[in-house]
Order: sequence, then C-alpha cells, then structure tokens
Amino acid sequence: MGACDPSGVDDVGLVIADNPGPLTLQGTNTWLVGRDPCWVVDPGPDLDAHLRRILSDARDRGGIGGIALTHDHYDHVALAIRLRDASGGVPIAAAAYEHADVRLADGARFGPLEAVATPGHAPDHLAFVAGGACCTGDAVLGAGSVFVGPGPGSLAGYLDALERLRARQLSVLCPGHGPVVLDPAARLTELVEHRRERERRLLAALDDGLRGSDELLDRVWADAPSALRGAALLTLTAHLEKLDEEGRLPDGVERPELPATFAV
Repeated sequence: MGACDPSGVDDVGLVIADNPGPLTLQGTNTWLVGRDPCWVVDPGPDLDAHLRRILSDARDRGGIGGIALTHDHYDHVALAIRLRDASGGVPIAAAAYEHADVRLADGARFGPLEAVATPGHAPDHLAFVAGGACCTGDAVLGAGSVFVGPGPGSLAGYLDALERLRARQLSVLCPGHGPVVLDPAARLTELVEHRRERERRLLAALDDGLRGSDELLDRVWADAPSALRGAALLTLTAHLEKLDEEGRLPDGVERPELPATFAV
C-alpha cells in the first residue's frame, strides 16, 4: 500500500494487487479515496491477500462507503462482490457491470466521485474525479499506452475523452496500472500525440499500398512486443474503423480477425 497526496489536498491511498503481467504492468491499482468513509475505485482481481489489504487500509480510513468500477474487465472487478459482502453490503456503482447496485453515466456523482465517460479501452469506461485527483482506470496508464477496442466511434471517443480530462487541469492521475502521474496535462498530451502518430504511420503504410492486417501491424506496430500483439491488433482495428468513419480508408483493406474474447 502506498500514499498518493502530491497536492496536499486530495486524500487518496493505493493498494496494488499481486497480478503483474504485460497488460497489468506491476498489478492492478485499487484506489481508496477520502476517509470517514473512503470510497474504493476498482477492487481488482479476486485474490485473498488483496482483499485483506483493502479491508485493513479501509478500516484506517473509517470504513468503506461504496465501490466504484471504471469498467468491467476482470482484473478490475473480480473482487467487487466479495469486497461488498465483507463491507456490510455497501453499493457497487458502474456503467455496465451486471452486479452493480448503482448505474452511473457521464457527470453522475457517487459519494465524492464524479463520473467522467472515457470510452475507448472499453465502451462502458468511466474515470472518477475527486477534487484534483482522477482515477483513470485503463483510460490512462502510468506508463505506456492502453489498447483501444474496436466499435463505432471508439477511437474518436477515446481521443475526445483524453481532451476532456486535459481541460480539467487536474493535479494528479491515479491510473489503473502503473505509477501515479504527477503532471496530468503532459501525460494526456503525450497519449493524444501517440495515437495521432500511430494514425500518421498507418496512413503512410496505406499510401505505400499495404492492405493486409498482418503487414499493417508489422509496419505500424513494429515496436510492440509479441506479448502485446493481440492488444495491438485490437487498436489497429479501432484505427481502421476511425479512418472508415471519416471517409479516409482506402478500398481493399483487410479487416483483422479478432478473437471472440480478449482477457485482461
């Protein structure tokens, strides 16, 4: 567990789950926001030791008032029901999680948290703002970039969400994986530019006549390690869909064959 209070105003604590990996980095970050009571953002994977640490740190903060989920991927929500039961039945709030007690949409409030729609990584994705702190889930990682899933308007919606967060002049980003971000504006700008650079490289590859998904992936995501090729394939699909939606996709481009599910 580590503290996160760079501004001297936002009272946020961190518990890191023991589930490291290529997509989860050092593990899933569970955030405890405020105190008397605190509010848990993303309880994480279903691990006994992680549950014990959350409950112990939450007791030091006056207990748990509610559980908020940024999105319903397993590594963020699997512990939610056990944590709810262990905390006296406090409500779970989310946009789409099937076991949620409270449904949230953009602008809704849940305790001290304001929900901000941040689609892209998942269509139901929310970030949660409390004071100058923002729990970003997988919309923003502390290091590297997330995959953007395919779907109508997915990548455009993701870029818009990053711009909306940047306009808030936040003091700290508390990501779903990776270290705390102490310069939110710079990090958000970096992620927007990263996606724009990928688009420029993709357009250049299309201009060179590449049409197959494997050759596009090899050219544009040449820096992606093999463990992240599946994630890169999803993001390639989202980029192709964006170009198609904007009328900029050439004829004859092969659409990638995507797995039925993609575990994170």
